[in-house]
Amino acid sequence: MIHLKLPTLTAIAALALSACATAPAAPDSSVASRVEGALLSAEAANVAATPVPKDWWRLYQSEALDGLVTQALTNNRSLAGAAANLEQVRAGLSEARSALLPSTTATAGGQYVRDPSFAPGDVETDVYSLGFEMAYEVDIFGRVSSSVEAARQDAAAAEAAYRGASLMVAGETARAWIDYCAGNIQLETAQSNYGLQEETLNLTRTLFDAGRGIRLDVVQAEAALRRAEADIPSVRAARDAALFRLARLTGQTPAEMSQAVPACESMPQLVSLLPTGESATLLARRPDVRQAELQLASAAARVGIATANLYPSVSIGGSVSTASLGGAGDMFSEDGLSFGLGPLISWNFPNVAAARARLAAAEAGVDIALANFDETFLTALEEAEIALTNYAAEKERYAALEASAAASEEAAELARTRYRIGSDNFLNVLDAERTFIETRTALAQSEAAKASAEINVFMAMGGGWAD
Repeated sequence: MIHLKLPTLTAIAALALSACATAPAAPDSSVASRVEGALLSAEAANVAATPVPKDWWRLYQSEALDGLVTQALTNNRSLAGAAANLEQVRAGLSEARSALLPSTTATAGGQYVRDPSFAPGDVETDVYSLGFEMAYEVDIFGRVSSSVEAARQDAAAAEAAYRGASLMVAGETARAWIDYCAGNIQLETAQSNYGLQEETLNLTRTLFDAGRGIRLDVVQAEAALRRAEADIPSVRAARDAALFRLARLTGQTPAEMSQAVPACESMPQLVSLLPTGESATLLARRPDVRQAELQLASAAARVGIATANLYPSVSIGGSVSTASLGGAGDMFSEDGLSFGLGPLISWNFPNVAAARARLAAAEAGVDIALANFDETFLTALEEAEIALTNYAAEKERYAALEASAAASEEAAELARTRYRIGSDNFLNVLDAERTFIETRTALAQSEAAKASAEINVFMAMGGGWAD
């Protein structure tokens, strides 16, 4: 056995401290630093520069929508899975932190043994033992602290993933509710179109019966009526599909949701300008960007772990045990007591090829995480710009369709009046009514698309989850 005296141990400790390695900081992104100010599409979209609130769906001031989103955030099964994953990762963090404390092991045993080495007459006897061991790794080179840091960043990234899942559930619930409301409006529009064509058919029959019309007008009006009738089932099916999505998102069965769904006959409307904030604040708001940033920090901490593995591992351990033969009465006597105390140094030297390979892999992991962060940040900016552009375009389209619908309604009414008094032919009536029906249907669809575009903006801006 090699006995290390105090000067030798002191020299080893000094050498260790002088070579102490620390985990490198995560590298800075070359993309995020170049982004500042408002989004390019914000001016055209006519949005507010105020930050997006965390409970952004309440900007619609709709009790029904608020209740559905709250229910979804409570009962959604995908979100429950994300919450369980977060708890799992947090448990891993607690395990990593336990390495900062000494590890302990307690043992106790009792046996009836037969051993010829015992004194004559005592070949068979009872043996009892108690023991306690403790070991503590001296974190000279930062392996333990880097492991804890990596686990801490992993837990924070899992929390960001959970926030992202919450944003997705809230956004999809709001979208499903908007689609359900739009389905009701579009169904009402389709039924109104059917009623309009039915009135036109009755008009052509009245004129034909009075000898002022022709059979061709009646047949054409009936064909238009059947086309309007054919639109109703698909619109109703789309409305019901939105209802079934709401059921899944809120953790209910379709039957339960059909009984509990609130009435909605008009589209939810924002009570203020759409808030977006600035481009640079995406870094703090988007859960996926935050998750990528934390994953980068975790990868950097793992470089610290790999670096520490190049150096010796120093532990201090101790043990104490006692044993007794023939009964437990002598368990704590001096003759049966033993103990040990001392350091343990472990070092894979000189063959450190495997450790250097793991370090190279960890450094490559940082490069991967940095590239993923840059890509995630650029994707966030792309999605935000596209969402704002589409929102601005849909607002402009809706305004144009609104004016067109008013004009086409007047044109259809004029054409029917002229046909009724015999001043115009039925082809003009059919054309005017077809234009009006198509425009009114497009207007209802555009209103739904505009509301859906608002949801896209909220989700692209991160939903304000970090507020």
